[in-house]
Amino acid sequence: QVQLVESGGGLVQAGESLRLSCAASGIIFRINAMGWYRQAPGKQRELVAVITSGGSTNYGDSVKGRFTISRDNAKNTVFLQMSSLKSEDTAVYFCHAAVGVYSREYWGQGTQVTVSS
Repeated sequence: QVQLVESGGGLVQAGESLRLSCAASGIIFRINAMGWYRQAPGKQRELVAVITSGGSTNYGDSVKGRFTISRDNAKNTVFLQMSSLKSEDTAVYFCHAAVGVYSREYWGQGTQVTVSS
């Protein structure tokens, strides 16, 4: 059974940094891409960052220059380094993986990030 387990969320002050981790288990096919999405109250889920197995990255416009995504392919783990956090970054952050030939999607349970101003 595939599981994505996030960790690292919490409460920080504006301007501070936070690092999220997501470890995938139970996966027997190649993970094509891993990434992070977020959802704030009353808003739609949006892309934060994604990284492919080859290391290509893509970021949401609101986090470019502040967030960095990285990946340990050997450990099926993805990281999100968040710097210069703003109150508008407050959301539940979800880990996402696209696996196998058909890029089947899997989601983590989400981790809360709260940035106080």
